[in-house]
Amino acid sequence: MARFLFRFGKRTELNPRKQRSGFGRNQNGATAVEFGLIALPFTALLFAILETALLFLASQTFETAVADAARVIRTGQAQKQSYNAASIKTLICDRISSMFNCSNLQLDVRTSATFDSINLDDPVEDGELKTDGFTYAAGKGGDIVVVRAFYEWPTFVHLLGMDYSNLGNGKHLLAATSAFKNEPFPW
Repeated sequence: MARFLFRFGKRTELNPRKQRSGFGRNQNGATAVEFGLIALPFTALLFAILETALLFLASQTFETAVADAARVIRTGQAQKQSYNAASIKTLICDRISSMFNCSNLQLDVRTSATFDSINLDDPVEDGELKTDGFTYAAGKGGDIVVVRAFYEWPTFVHLLGMDYSNLGNGKHLLAATSAFKNEPFPW
């Protein structure tokens, strides 16, 4: 005698042999299980791509702002108008204020005897930015000048080994440098 099950108005025969063999082919929920397996790596990859793009955009914006401010020194405009470090920081911050907190911007402007003697090492000790020796010396016409700016950029994604921080406080040091010889301005 066959037993029947009525499901959604349809008559289905209850056959234990068919029920067992159909379990292996049942696809209900397979998509949810597959998504559950790849959700973490997919999310980590998505956030890593976003942070990489944001870090690249911030770096390029920072480099451009520092190059533009360095041009003011190179052409002698900063010397003629008696700019100091705060004035140059303001020039940089006017271009980057939408992405950066300008109070964290560090600036080092110094002259050098030759291009070979310029020290371009990052001033980092024990995972911290050291600003003790930073100065502002824009030089006169014909001097070799190095403008270096540093910013501690916060990093957010630390999943699955993705970590852009290169400082001990979980931040990434952005550095922008411009080395040039001042134009021969008379002042």
